[in-house]
Amino acid sequence: MNGSKLLTIALFILSITSVAWSQVQVSGLVVDETEVSLPGVTVAVKGTVTGQVTDVDGRFTIGAKIGDVLEFRYLGMEDQDITLENLNNLKVVMKSNAKQLNEVVVIGYGSQKKSDVTGAIASLKREDFNQGVLTNPGQLLQGKMAGVNVTATSGEPGAAQNIIIRGAGSLRSGTDPLYVVDGFLLDNSSQGFSTNPLNFINPSDIESIDVLKDASATAVYGSRASNGVVVITTKKGKLGKTEMNFSASTALSSVLNKIDVFSADEFRKQVVAIGGNLEDLGGNTNWQDELTQTGVSQELNFSIGGAASDKFSYYASAGYQGQEGILKNSNLKRYAGKLNMNQKAFNGRLNLDYNLTASHTENLRPDIGSTISDMIGLNPTIPALTNGKPTLLTTNALNPLQRYDLYSDLAVNNRILASISPSLRLFKGLVYKLNLGVDYSATNRDIQYKPFPQVINESNISDGSLQSSILTSTNQLVENTLTYNWNNDIHKVILLAGHSYQQFNDANRTFSNRGFANNDIEPKYQDQTSSTVYPTSVGSTAVKNELQSFFGRLNYGFKNKYLLTATLRADGSSKFGENNKYGLFPSVGFGWNISNEDFMANSFFNNLKLRTSWGQTGNQEIPSKITKGSFAENRLITGGQSSNTYPIDPNATSINGYPFGIVFTRLANPNLQWEVSTQIDLGVDFAILNNQLTGSIDYFNKQSSNILLEVVPADPVQPTSLFWTNIKDMIIQNNGVELALQYNSKENRNFSYKIGGNITFIQNQVKDSPYSVLTTGAAQGSGQTGATINGYVNNEPIGAFYMLEFNGIGEQGLNQFKDINGDGAVLDNDRYVVGSAIPDFTYAYFLNLNYKGFDLGLNFNGVSGNKIYNHTTMTLFSKAQLARSNNSTDFAIEFPKESLSNSNTVSTRYLEDGSFMRLNNATLGYNLKPSKIGLGNTFQNIRISITGQNLLLLTDYSGFDPEVNTGSSSSGIQTFGIDRFTYPSARTFLFGVNVTF
Repeated sequence: MNGSKLLTIALFILSITSVAWSQVQVSGLVVDETEVSLPGVTVAVKGTVTGQVTDVDGRFTIGAKIGDVLEFRYLGMEDQDITLENLNNLKVVMKSNAKQLNEVVVIGYGSQKKSDVTGAIASLKREDFNQGVLTNPGQLLQGKMAGVNVTATSGEPGAAQNIIIRGAGSLRSGTDPLYVVDGFLLDNSSQGFSTNPLNFINPSDIESIDVLKDASATAVYGSRASNGVVVITTKKGKLGKTEMNFSASTALSSVLNKIDVFSADEFRKQVVAIGGNLEDLGGNTNWQDELTQTGVSQELNFSIGGAASDKFSYYASAGYQGQEGILKNSNLKRYAGKLNMNQKAFNGRLNLDYNLTASHTENLRPDIGSTISDMIGLNPTIPALTNGKPTLLTTNALNPLQRYDLYSDLAVNNRILASISPSLRLFKGLVYKLNLGVDYSATNRDIQYKPFPQVINESNISDGSLQSSILTSTNQLVENTLTYNWNNDIHKVILLAGHSYQQFNDANRTFSNRGFANNDIEPKYQDQTSSTVYPTSVGSTAVKNELQSFFGRLNYGFKNKYLLTATLRADGSSKFGENNKYGLFPSVGFGWNISNEDFMANSFFNNLKLRTSWGQTGNQEIPSKITKGSFAENRLITGGQSSNTYPIDPNATSINGYPFGIVFTRLANPNLQWEVSTQIDLGVDFAILNNQLTGSIDYFNKQSSNILLEVVPADPVQPTSLFWTNIKDMIIQNNGVELALQYNSKENRNFSYKIGGNITFIQNQVKDSPYSVLTTGAAQGSGQTGATINGYVNNEPIGAFYMLEFNGIGEQGLNQFKDINGDGAVLDNDRYVVGSAIPDFTYAYFLNLNYKGFDLGLNFNGVSGNKIYNHTTMTLFSKAQLARSNNSTDFAIEFPKESLSNSNTVSTRYLEDGSFMRLNNATLGYNLKPSKIGLGNTFQNIRISITGQNLLLLTDYSGFDPEVNTGSSSSGIQTFGIDRFTYPSARTFLFGVNVTF
């Protein structure tokens, strides 16, 4: 090495050393305008990766030198950049930026300042999410937003949810909104699970959730937005010091409420008292205790995020969640990984976003219906165990403890959601963006019974059975958008134009087998040969659907006072026929920032804004191929005559002389039209008391028309028994009022609080229906199957319960029902609407307290005005069942004169008030200052917390929980408010620790 190279290296080392020595530790304090310290402020040296966060006292220490620029960033405050002129202790005063006005909310294909929004959008940030054992995004926002009603269908781990935004407005498509994750539009198919298809998303990776409620906000998504849109934004890396976060938690869950069935001694007494046949086996068993457990759940999450520079940022995470249910053999395990990256190039003109979510989910389920039925209906005198093994029952009954060993339903899902979104600034204000993504899901599900010969009258148990399903789903998305942004001191214009193409491919193969060797090997690991007695059944389906869209939007603002949003989207779906493939969905919204007017200069309003909008969205969530004709082979096989076959040979004497005929199974309907939802909205946003008290109030009216339904032809001479059509003139209407309020106390050094709530009043009505009732929920079980429980009734609310009115027990010991029409006989025409499953109003409220390092959060929610049909009571808790030595409650002996032969007729006898108020979440946390325990150089923050879920429930409902929906749908029309062998809800206590370093 020559001398010049040595000199160069030496000078380089000297320069680096001099820079290092010139840097010192600079300390300071950050406060707000009232001199209150601000914890959590991001402090960074501009142009470097050096960064820090202020501690609970608002203080920071950072390596810097004279001339460096320190950047101070804090949500709700104006950004501050300060050039270091000396190294004395700094005091930085940050000014409020009127957070409610400048907060950015996500809208379709972009984002806006809240002050510029004309639509009804509710936003929830990470710090306001519900806490506890959470498996999907819906649980994060339950009770948090006006107009958004989140209802768990059961207490099962990962249970599906009904998310209803401003009321249910369709017969076929259910209530599910459109979910958009980091710009990717998900498909709401089941993915092969009976539980929630959104369980693949790790809630700890979510940064914010924005719910688009009115047509002005949702119309840009066109045909899939009639039930609203839920936009999920995951975490991204931030400029400054790399931040790593580790969290761990353990939770214990137990049954919230138990049904008050008879104890063994009470049971013996009551069976004899009603003249029943007592089967006393000498035991004293509480089957609710025997068949439930304390569920143990664990969660581990690790994430790392940051930015190498202003040109590259990243966020990566890995998480595990294992949630045990309160029934045995009931658990959900999820292994999830997340990678988000952003790369900028060409001086920021090119921007690339990469988003990857991968998950492996295992969902094990017991035989829920049978287990719940046994748990509350099995004879309590049966000993649970005999000689340490489950007691053998009669030959046609299975000890439920034995069922736990024999039955399993395991679904294993692997899912990848990946997208890449490059955007290029073509010239000032004009940006082109390409969004490419794929959502691939593969599920293997095995439902099996191990052979158990002791049960001789049920072959699927005695000989063993297996049903295996393989489901693959692929959702591919290609979107191109152009966005032009121009503004000056007076005008602000944003123009959006785009094209979207989405393809959905679903394939399902199912194999059903019966008859396996009793050798302690699970059926799914055995060979099974199809036989005449037990033939193997194979089923296969494949569906491909396409959706192509063209859309545009104009956002215009004048002097930040007058706002206009106009949207137009054209959607073409392969689900519709040739004559109506495309639907057109327009919307327009206006906003007036009244508080920016000169005459409001001395007003006590810090913000006052008026919004109004009108728009239409569509619905294409109908079965595939229904507009195309379909045929099947048909041939007479039992003799006689048939209109589908004819003999070629007039002398034919056997079935072989009758060839197969071709018959319609579905008629073509190229004229089938889109279902359309038309909505108007009028809203006011306001803030007073120096932005401490904020709120909004909205009136909305949403009407669905062109209702899609599969109906029986009016003409009895038709080639098919059912066909799809649009119901002329029929309207499903939802109108109501939403109110949300929040008060933030003034910040001070030791104590602060936040209190708020929301309430939503909704009136539902079905108008101009040509049908007396469209059944949504029907009874199930022996002698009950098919009887209408609730449905859509003209001029009545959605989910109306339509049945006879119970009028007590007559002299003969039989049911008496009210003769509504006064004709002297009680018949089907005496049924009438006796209530609705949809609440008149929903509400929620919260209180958050902070004292030094401690914080306490309480969240309540509730509903009122709805009914629940207790199908479980109707099936199990009758006097006749008790007489047969099946357990019951006091309901069975309510009427001493009731006959043992009295029937369980669908009526108001089983209809109950579904109102409730719940303390659904309470969290007590402490932020431990690492420096106090000598770990200040290692950790930024240590948080310890305990969370209780479902701690308090106030209700008159007699079942496990009033928040249920386990009835069966009818002809694909979703049911509401029926409780049939519902998985009990749990009370949960979670202990967690979160470390940031």
